[in-house]
Amino acid sequence: MAKSRLLYAGLLMAFVAAPAFAQTSTPTATGAVAGTNAAQQQEIENGLQSGQLSTKEAGRLENGEKRIDNTEARDLKKDGSAGLTTQQQTQIQNMQTNEQNRITKDDSNSVTGNPNSASDKRMQADVQRNENQQTRIENGANNGTMTNREAARAEKGQARVEGKEAHAARNGHVGKREQAGIQKSEDRQSGRIYKAKHNDHNAPGAAPAAAPAAPVAQ
Repeated sequence: MAKSRLLYAGLLMAFVAAPAFAQTSTPTATGAVAGTNAAQQQEIENGLQSGQLSTKEAGRLENGEKRIDNTEARDLKKDGSAGLTTQQQTQIQNMQTNEQNRITKDDSNSVTGNPNSASDKRMQADVQRNENQQTRIENGANNGTMTNREAARAEKGQARVEGKEAHAARNGHVGKREQAGIQKSEDRQSGRIYKAKHNDHNAPGAAPAAAPAAPVAQ
């Protein structure tokens, strides 16, 4: 857990350090947002694997991640190529800090999970994919292969997936059929991210996208 918390802290510092004197952000600031999301998803996954988080707790945390992603999607879509304003960055940073506090609290309370149960393993797998997708969005924003509008759509898609995970885990158990539905959404989301990173829409100043290889689901 210490490793992922250090990663989160570093990403948050990078987020805060994104052009503080400008009114709008660079693509790197958009990537920092997704990077912090990925770090928090990793913490949730680690908590499930260690038994420090129950499936129900992880579901509540995914609901928090959904709120963050919806806010990012709204703000990035609103401003398009301009990116996030410093005010919007601060709001998202505050939301991520509050979410981090909830993760830490749930990790430290007396509620535990069963990491070897089938339900818990399903939740672990779903959260792992969230981490992968957020890392792909982060990379796309940082290298310019995703525009801010494309990142907005990707974060909106992540929010939909996280909402389904939160709903499935609300009773503390994720069933086979529930996971199958989540996985379909995850597969669609993976395809959309791949398409956004390999089309001819790049952030200003970015190098043209390389010829796409066959997509690999993540």
